[in-house]
Amino acid sequence: MFMKLWNKNHERLFFNRCRNFASPEQLFNQTEDGRFLAYWPKSYRGRKTTLQSRNSLIGKFSEKWVADLFRHITQDKNLFVVQQAQIPSIGIGYNSPADVVIATRNKKVLRADDVKIIFEVKMSIVWNWIYDIDSDSLTEIGDYRTHKGKPSFTRSDSILKAIGKCIDIRVSSIDASKIPLVVIGNAPLSNGFCKKADYLKNAGIIQGFWSLNPYPLNHGNTRKSSHDGGYMRFDDISELKDSVEELFVNDLNFFSGMKSPEQLGKIIEIADNELTYQEKGMKFIKLINGS
Repeated sequence: MFMKLWNKNHERLFFNRCRNFASPEQLFNQTEDGRFLAYWPKSYRGRKTTLQSRNSLIGKFSEKWVADLFRHITQDKNLFVVQQAQIPSIGIGYNSPADVVIATRNKKVLRADDVKIIFEVKMSIVWNWIYDIDSDSLTEIGDYRTHKGKPSFTRSDSILKAIGKCIDIRVSSIDASKIPLVVIGNAPLSNGFCKKADYLKNAGIIQGFWSLNPYPLNHGNTRKSSHDGGYMRFDDISELKDSVEELFVNDLNFFSGMKSPEQLGKIIEIADNELTYQEKGMKFIKLINGS
């Protein structure tokens, strides 16, 4: 099956599928003159209401799309992609499951050592659309620069929520120390959050904020990556596959602590007694984590 990264066709498909069971009022904002719009245009001066009913629908649609995409990428690896996975040993339970997980077992409830990567999905409608109820037609009328909505990574509260969940996972247990955490979106990350994304990646907390929308603007282009790669925009499937492969092959280990220089010196001295670099590294990680 041939798959493409996020584009206008996926948003058109979302609206077309949802119109089979959801009303226009649940999917679109209705203007004073009776038009149905995905977002309020920046030029709109009429009465506005807040549309909440679409959020869960696009959340479910985009989560499944992400899961299908990673199934396509990992189909030759004897791995499984699980939606809404529970990993009790690292604090991921029924009330707050992992959106999408790549794992070695096809189970809803997993052990930490079953999990290869955890993806937190923060995707949304990016372009603005107008729905003509008479002709039952959908037309794109502008990218995210033309409307008042804050899609995906441009929404600060969505980013902060993803960061909070990833930190909670990372510090929950030493069992989470080897699992890469990646936040998936479909819009660019702002300048301020790019610096934060780089810090989080360099600190080992989150391995990346990945936008799977190569061309979110109708004219012009957006940032390809932040300075240290904490944020990345993928332009094709092969790029994405390479980055997933890199997470698979790198034996990552998260470590953190507040130690005095004397304590660190002792840990380094003890670790240096090991024979190989790998053994020295593992000894250091165990000592810094207090195990």
